[in-house]
Amino acid sequence: MTNQPLGIADQSRTGAMFDYDARPVTPQLTLVGSRSSAGAYSIRDFLSRNGRAYEWVDAGDFSEAVEPSLLPLCILPDGTRLEAATIALVAAGLGMVSEPLLSEYDLVIVGAGPAGLGAAVYAASEGLRAVAVEAVAPGGQAGTTSMIENYLGFPNGISGNELATRATSQARRFGAEILLARPLANISTDGGGYIAKLSDGTEMRARAVVFASGVEWRRLDVPGVEDLLGVGVYYGAGPSEAMSCTNSNVAIVGGGNSAGQAAVRFSKYAEKVTLLVRGRSLGASMSQYLIDHLSTTANIEVRVSTEVVGLHADGRLRELIVATNGVTDSQRLAADALFICIGGTPRTDGAADLGLIYDDAGYIRTGTGVAGAEGWKLEREPLPLETNQPGLFAAGDVRSGSIKRCAAAIGEGGMAVALVHRRLEETGGE
Repeated sequence: MTNQPLGIADQSRTGAMFDYDARPVTPQLTLVGSRSSAGAYSIRDFLSRNGRAYEWVDAGDFSEAVEPSLLPLCILPDGTRLEAATIALVAAGLGMVSEPLLSEYDLVIVGAGPAGLGAAVYAASEGLRAVAVEAVAPGGQAGTTSMIENYLGFPNGISGNELATRATSQARRFGAEILLARPLANISTDGGGYIAKLSDGTEMRARAVVFASGVEWRRLDVPGVEDLLGVGVYYGAGPSEAMSCTNSNVAIVGGGNSAGQAAVRFSKYAEKVTLLVRGRSLGASMSQYLIDHLSTTANIEVRVSTEVVGLHADGRLRELIVATNGVTDSQRLAADALFICIGGTPRTDGAADLGLIYDDAGYIRTGTGVAGAEGWKLEREPLPLETNQPGLFAAGDVRSGSIKRCAAAIGEGGMAVALVHRRLEETGGE
């Protein structure tokens, strides 16, 4: 993989961001580090996903000597130097961390992916005092998608980050707050409502809650993978790394839409992209339009019934060992980068004290899935999307039985707000 400046630019004319791969004319921030640093990668990924312009400088090419212990080094637009920088330090230095304006809200939304942003737009537009809490960046996994081509009303498609940016702007215009870079630490019951506590100790009271926290990528159980995270191995589409894959060999593990979209993105830069699919075909989990894209892109190869069973590295990834139909032999695949898109596990951080009911895979059960649950204190049955805790709803990918599609998640976010209104009427709040 080549070392070169990376960055994101704001598209002020439309209020939306350029695609992740666009370069700014004048970078707003300089990040100095090593390509072998997972910490530097996490900051690059954070900046990319939040549309913040930056210039990447390899520590070996930096104009002054910097102690390795002080890397990554972040130089802010005003010249402030953040040594041994972290996401939290960078976010605070860029003014991205804001305090909640209120101590009590009608609705706290956990997560700002499609479901959370949908809930924020509808809640705020209908007069509810709403705040969304997001650990990384608006858009969730959908926000890293290079092009969503099957979203209603966009015949030529729309990039995930542009959709997320537009939705964020829309939610804020209606009055919703979106708090970034401080994940939810805990939610606890408080009489008829809830108290949400953030990672920095900030607390907010909520009369109702929507869990729209989505999923995180399932881990690939192959020795050595975790040691190379951020230095050749990445979970998700790795938008900050796209341009640095120029003329490289890229491998992607997964057979769903996220993997297909990642393959299309990286094919624009890589010499070759190999999609490794455990199943026997793509049709079971990938949309046909993506299958068609893959089949007509010359530098994409699809290998079905294939798994990664090992890897070789010398400080960064060099080669994969793969097995097809269970046979390993000496199948080796040159790979400068491996992107893992193999489905998700529900992100339910902060819900441990609530006593929620989950399905066998850890997704939050709602509606009829919790009807008759022990401890339910109301005479009525749980509302659709309502958990076994009255006034606490789940929407989008984190919910058991949800359809893992962007439009469906946005719809559930809007539906959850309609149900929140019913709950608030029930408690005498409307």
